[in-house]
Amino acid sequence: MPQLPDDLTKLAEHFGIALEFKDWKHRDLEISQESVTAVLGALGVDASTAESRAAALTELSDATWRRVLSPCTVVEFGRGISIDVHVPAGSAVDVTLELETGGVRTGRQIDNWEADRWIDGAPRGEATFFFGTEVPLGYHRILAQGQEGRFEATLVVTPGHVGFPTAMGEKRTWGYATQLYSVVSKKSWGVGDLADLADLVAFSGAQQGAGHVLINPLHAAQPTAPMEPSPYLPASRRFLNPLYIRPESVPEFADLDRRDRSRVKALRKSLRAPDGEPRAIDRDGSWKVKQEALRMIFAAGRRPARQILFDHFVEREGDALKDFATWCALAVEFGNDWREWPQPYQDVDSEEVRRFAAEHADDVEFHTWSQWIAGQQVSAAQTVAEEAGMSLGVITDLAVGVSRSSAETWAVPGIFADGVTVGAPPDDYNQSGQDWGQPPWRPDKLEEVAYAPFREMVASAMRRSGGVRIDHIIGLFRLWWVPQGLGPRHGTYVRNNHEALIGILALEAHRAQALVVGEDLGTVEPWVRRYLARRGILGTSVLWFENDEGRPLDAHRWREYCLASVTTHDLPPTLGYLAGDHVRLRDSLGLLTEPLQEELDAAREEQSAWLDKLVTDGVLERECLDDPAEVMLALHRYLLRTPSRVLLASLTDAVGERRTQNQPGTIDEYPNWRIPLGDASGNAVTLEEVFEAELPVRLAAVMNETEQRPGTET
Repeated sequence: MPQLPDDLTKLAEHFGIALEFKDWKHRDLEISQESVTAVLGALGVDASTAESRAAALTELSDATWRRVLSPCTVVEFGRGISIDVHVPAGSAVDVTLELETGGVRTGRQIDNWEADRWIDGAPRGEATFFFGTEVPLGYHRILAQGQEGRFEATLVVTPGHVGFPTAMGEKRTWGYATQLYSVVSKKSWGVGDLADLADLVAFSGAQQGAGHVLINPLHAAQPTAPMEPSPYLPASRRFLNPLYIRPESVPEFADLDRRDRSRVKALRKSLRAPDGEPRAIDRDGSWKVKQEALRMIFAAGRRPARQILFDHFVEREGDALKDFATWCALAVEFGNDWREWPQPYQDVDSEEVRRFAAEHADDVEFHTWSQWIAGQQVSAAQTVAEEAGMSLGVITDLAVGVSRSSAETWAVPGIFADGVTVGAPPDDYNQSGQDWGQPPWRPDKLEEVAYAPFREMVASAMRRSGGVRIDHIIGLFRLWWVPQGLGPRHGTYVRNNHEALIGILALEAHRAQALVVGEDLGTVEPWVRRYLARRGILGTSVLWFENDEGRPLDAHRWREYCLASVTTHDLPPTLGYLAGDHVRLRDSLGLLTEPLQEELDAAREEQSAWLDKLVTDGVLERECLDDPAEVMLALHRYLLRTPSRVLLASLTDAVGERRTQNQPGTIDEYPNWRIPLGDASGNAVTLEEVFEAELPVRLAAVMNETEQRPGTET
């Protein structure tokens, strides 16, 4: 352990700040005092001197006893529920439980031998009330009535195990993974959209026999240029990016007169690239013209029944939607970074913001309406999935966090830690560490608001889908906090209340009958994977990373509760990976710490082991070793040998693409998140061409186990 002052160690332990960690080479590394002090500062604790640390420890100890009720208690169903209350010593208190579905239960006081404490010059006592083990699932209210008045808190009862949705039954399911913006059709506006998603779902389910389509996060981005290209660095994780709307699919498009419909058609055609040209995805250009079309449709109004639905949507989403739409209108006026706005507009509750919203009511309503339309088009894609017989349908993706200049940091700034961002420590894949530029939620502040932002975000993601993938689900357990100015090498882990976060995730999944997949790649404490499996949440297994002391992991040893795939969006598609494109790319970007040839040799050795495994296990004929497409198909055959219940094939593999979508550790050095779907030569491939291509048919035959297997020819 690092030689830190005892009081600093106690503060770190109170807030779940790691003092050491095990790196990717299994070395125990100590965290510096500078890093620990900086992270405590981000949590509002001055730990710079012995005096300030002593004062902080006293305040933390007293704060619990000043509070009558802890703001939020999260428990698993079937476990005994005990609630502690703190009141003036010797005074009476009644504690009751109001159930979410109605009804009241009275707590039974049980023994509590905790001694009274002197707080603020007077003695306070602690009493404990028991509510049994059969409180139903849901969000309930705890009420305490005593000498000091009436106090409320939240009790969340969560399912112990989520598991697979009923629609899956006992069957295995497979599906495609794709970056939606890259899948462009002849009718889309330069960026793959939600109508393209519905068409891809129809093709995948009805023709290919797939059970799901996993897409990138659809989170809201900036409302004006420059728009952040990464779907994993959004402006809001609760709301959607209207860039994905297909204007012609909005019902009110039919109400436009002939001139306006012609104008919309001309706007779309202005974005069309020459056939086959691999032009990078241009979000700014697409949104500029698409927004013009959407504003025309918005101005057309709505028939009474549609207006009723819109009004219901606005009421359901409440103040969060109003604040987000106001932020969008302000961003158009003053720029995307609210920290650079005139001072009065940096405060969501200021009179100037309220006045601006009133004076720009039409703009605010447009951004509100855009959210409604985007949500309807996501729902339409899920409806197509149901009609196509998919067991799951659309699986959405949930990013780790939001950008520092986001709508969320503007609307609820007190929830976020100051002066830190999250990332990852150095590892084998990125040996300099990573700083993702996202401010973390403060665990203590989340508890104070009963995890409302997390709950609302998760519920929204599951409302219109068959499942959700949680990017870096390890972040619900701990996150690597990077103090400003110190760099990712000098960060440390900060623990979240995983029992609360995973519990709420499980509850929302249970209510939505949705599959939950956690991306648990990288450096993961072994107990975390066991915990996720116990709660019925799937992990993620990528073939290239599944090994046992350097050897490919035998198929029967893979997890049942995992989403199994050959590759991921942070690696090249399989054909590019087999060619070593990922190593050469990292070398060209200066991300390697070892010589290029050594890294290439290591990559070939890794691949050689897998190729030998494929041949030995009978999923690839030896004479096909030099055929990349055959190797790609064999790798997917191997997935079928595993017990994994949910399998994934990349759409880029289905068309022979080689280019990666994202190179971790870079921003603009590589065109991350801007690569359109293409073939092995880099030529653009439209969605319509995917429908007619041969390789997707062959890949689907593998995944459906309907192809003629090697060695069975007659």
